[in-house]
Formats: sequence, C-alpha cells, structure tokens
Amino acid sequence: MYIKLANNQNKDNINSYVNNSNIANLYHDSRWGKIVEKCFGHKYYVLFSENSDGEINGVLPLVHMKSLIFGGFMVSMPYFNYGGVCANDGSTRKHLIDEAVHLAKDLKAQHIEFRQEESLHNGFPEKIHKVSMRLGLPDSSDDLWKSFPSKLRSQIKVPQKAGMTCRLGRLEELESFYAVFSVNMRDLGTPVYPKSFFGDILEEFPENTWIITVYLGNIPVASGFLAGFKTRLEIPWASSIRSHNRFSPNMLLYWYCLKFACEQGYKTFDFGRSTVGESTYKFKEQWGATPSPMIWSYWVRGEGNIPDLSPRNSKYQLAIGIWKRLPLPVTQILGPRIIKNIP
Repeated sequence: MYIKLANNQNKDNINSYVNNSNIANLYHDSRWGKIVEKCFGHKYYVLFSENSDGEINGVLPLVHMKSLIFGGFMVSMPYFNYGGVCANDGSTRKHLIDEAVHLAKDLKAQHIEFRQEESLHNGFPEKIHKVSMRLGLPDSSDDLWKSFPSKLRSQIKVPQKAGMTCRLGRLEELESFYAVFSVNMRDLGTPVYPKSFFGDILEEFPENTWIITVYLGNIPVASGFLAGFKTRLEIPWASSIRSHNRFSPNMLLYWYCLKFACEQGYKTFDFGRSTVGESTYKFKEQWGATPSPMIWSYWVRGEGNIPDLSPRNSKYQLAIGIWKRLPLPVTQILGPRIIKNIP
C-alpha cells in the first residue's frame, strides 16, 4: 500500500475512483480544491492510496484553514456537510488517517475534523448531535404527491394560490438565489459566502448543480441550490424571505425540488443537516424524511478538547446579535472575509 499526496496529474484518476466508488460522496471530487483555493485562499490537499497494482483504493481530501481568531486546523471538508475518508477497507482508511495526522503535525494544525457518515471506529472523539434528513423517492413525482398527507398538499397549494411560481436554472438564477440567501444569512446573524463561490460551483459542476427559485411576480422570495451525485440529490443551501413567509414559499420550493429530483431519476433527496427535534428537523420530517447519522470525528493535538466553532457557542452570541442589525450591503462586503475562516 502506498499513500501519496495528489498533484494535478493525479486528479483525473482520483475523480474516476470517486465516481466508481459506492462509498464516495460528491465532496471527494478534487474539483472542490480549485473552488476552495480560489474563493477562500485555503490550501487544499488530497491524500490517496494505491494498492500493489497501482490502483487507487482510497482518498482523503483536506483543507488547511488558518486564521488569527481560530488558529490553524484541517477539515474534510469545510463549508459542506460531507467529506471525510473514502477507503475500500479498514487498513487503507487507517493508513490515510495516519498520513493525515502526520501532515497536520507538519503544518502545525491543532486538530483535524473528519466529516463522516459513519464512525471511524478508531477511538477518535466524535460529535453525533447532527443528522442528515433524507427521503427515499419513488419513480415518479405523481407517486410522491399521492404519498403526501392532505395537510402537506394543502400547504404546498398556499403559495401557488398566492401567485407564486418556480424557475429552474443555473447561472441565470444566481442573482436571485444570492439576493434571497444573503438577506436570510444576515437575518440569522451568519456571515454570508461570496456570490462567486456559488458561481464557481455551477461552473465546475455543470452536470449536476442547479438553482430553483420561487418568485412572486418578478421578485425572488425563496431559493435553493441543488447538487446531485449518483442516486442522491442534496439541497445544501436554501433560504426564503421572512416578510413573505405567511405564504409559505419554502413549501413550494421544496416541492419543486422533490419533483425535479424524481424527474431526474434520483432515488434519495437529502434535505441537509439538522439537530434532532428542532424546527428545521420538524420541517423536513413532515415531508417524510428520516434521520441518517452524521458522525464527525476529530484528531486533536496533545490533550486538547474537541473544538466548537458553531454559532451555538455562547461566546459568539454577542457577535451574532450585532450582525443581525447590520445593513445588508455591509454584510455582503464583510461576510465573505469572515466566513472563509468558519468551516
């Protein structure tokens, strides 16, 4: 077994392995490295393993993040729900992790966060408070519609009766998506990603990324960003304008996303990350989605504790409160400079 650090010559072979692996996810694709380095300026690494025949049998993407506030650390993968180690067997996985730890020590990183869908079973401390809400899809959207309870179907019809419509697109919908997304992030007290981040994703993944936007007339009131991989369609980012929430535009948004997923032949719709029992969890649960574990594992240097860089950390509450009161143009300028350091 040979563990190597990928270069540009290896990327096509790595992506071929990822596309043919039944355990890989979208964020093992090396194209994310170009996006992360361009948009956020962090160094992207890919460790990969080869067997004695020179065939790739495992990959581990890592991003080295450095900031004055949080220090230096590595994540697989930041900004997304998934990443982590993809390996054909336990021995390969162990060697990849060992090499990642050596790399982290060389780079003086304080910890590594592995965003796994299952436990590494290696003694690393874990966080398990988040789940991915997923819905198995039938062969047709008509069958899906018929499976919904009458109350859910009535909720979907509310925005339609209010005159709301949906548009599916890619780069042509980016302005509308970002208009909704940036307002929603400000209202949540969260720094916003740069618009170029989403544009770069659309350009790097033209075969499996889309935007669906709900309009009232020509005004965007809800929008979601979709990313597909094999049999699963994910909505990593979705937002709505609060002043229009009485018409439930998000209900129409998610129905169109699910309808589109069925029409494209996807078998699972991934509603994204939630905390069990909270409002977003209950919203996704009403569609029939069920929780799938998200087990984030950590290597921590020395005797350190698992880091907590989430907005729930009490020491960030004052900053969140201030951010909510800032003018939108200010948050659009300052947000990308801050969010680049928050994984």
